[in-house]
Amino acid sequence: MMEVKYLSRIADRLLDLRLEAFGAVQITGPKWCGKTTTAERKAASVIKMQDPDRRDGYLAAAGTKPSLLLKGAVPRLIDEWQVAPVIWDAVRHAVDERRGKGQFILTGSTVIDDEEIMHTGTGRISRMSMYPMSLFESLESNGTVSLRKLFDDEDYDIDGETSQLSVEQLIFAACRGGWPASLDEISRDAKLLISKDYVDVICEEDISKVDKTRRRPALARLILRSYARNICTLAKKTSMLADVAEEMEGISMPTFDDYIAALEKLYVIDDIDAWSPSIRSKTAIRTGKKRCFIDPSIAVASLGVSPESLEMDLNTFGFIFECLCFRDLRVYSQALGGRLSYYHDRFGLEADAVLHLDDGRYALIECKLGSREIEVGAKHLLEIKHLIAEKNRTGKQSKLREPDLLIVLTGGEMAYTRDDGVRIIPIGCLKD
Repeated sequence: MMEVKYLSRIADRLLDLRLEAFGAVQITGPKWCGKTTTAERKAASVIKMQDPDRRDGYLAAAGTKPSLLLKGAVPRLIDEWQVAPVIWDAVRHAVDERRGKGQFILTGSTVIDDEEIMHTGTGRISRMSMYPMSLFESLESNGTVSLRKLFDDEDYDIDGETSQLSVEQLIFAACRGGWPASLDEISRDAKLLISKDYVDVICEEDISKVDKTRRRPALARLILRSYARNICTLAKKTSMLADVAEEMEGISMPTFDDYIAALEKLYVIDDIDAWSPSIRSKTAIRTGKKRCFIDPSIAVASLGVSPESLEMDLNTFGFIFECLCFRDLRVYSQALGGRLSYYHDRFGLEADAVLHLDDGRYALIECKLGSREIEVGAKHLLEIKHLIAEKNRTGKQSKLREPDLLIVLTGGEMAYTRDDGVRIIPIGCLKD
């Protein structure tokens, strides 16, 4: 059997740094995104809690003396540790006792409720997120434009850098998703099948397993489809519930919320919070969540569309493209301490994404698939910058930092800097 080549992940470097600084590292993220494979490359010993041949024995040990599961060369990887939540406290205690760095790596594909563990692990167990692969990690972005360098060097020249990705290739990449298994040497149809199967497993199995609560696969599919129809919009839950109720009667808001909470625990849904700077009245700024998935392929699979149909419907693909941009921005900004929000007010002024770094710097970003939309996107960003400058000039309260970068991410070919300072960057050129 031919060995599958490992493609380097940005998470590799993050894991190295955390193992150097902390006694243990917890890697969270959706199933199939590569957490275990990445962790195994750093681990000196491995225990997989869901191994069907050993699971009962592991659970018995966890119930009587969990420290037995921690014996082995370090770093010791405990995969799907949440099967026995007591492992968390055992790891935290072992880190205290051993006083060494890089002792354990914990991986899991579901969120554990706080009441299931006694201590938070603060200072002992560092948490890091993993996402499906970005275009740079899947070797589809050529990486000629660095996000870090954009922030660090105001004279950084990006003019003329060119993406090799056509719109058709972008559409396929979004439909296939960033799942590592989809990058193996398999047929085109097989690549597209992986995200479809991911949605099937989530709806048929995981949504009930996540907290041992029986849920209906058909309703899970309807909710995912409604989310997909509203991807990267500010759709209210009431409108999505009404959408679902058209096909399945008797669904209450508490039931809808319960399913959404389960999908969040599985890292399937990953909404974007609002940024609410004091440049408008509070009532003018939208504060609802922007609906989003952890990977654009989940939306594609939930809608039941194909690359060919999206090529004929670029309006729909524009929203899916925005989700792809969010995924990549999350991945690229991790080492910079990045978090995403959005800005939108009732006057129609918006920034699709606001990328905040942990040192206070931030970028206003618009995601525009086609070149004809670039002017509109740039205009929005410049208007927000002007609003902030005007508020700082006339306001008496503390000054709000002006944006460090104005970026329009596109599905086009050429990167360049406009005379007004707005950076136009193809997503097929971007890297961390």
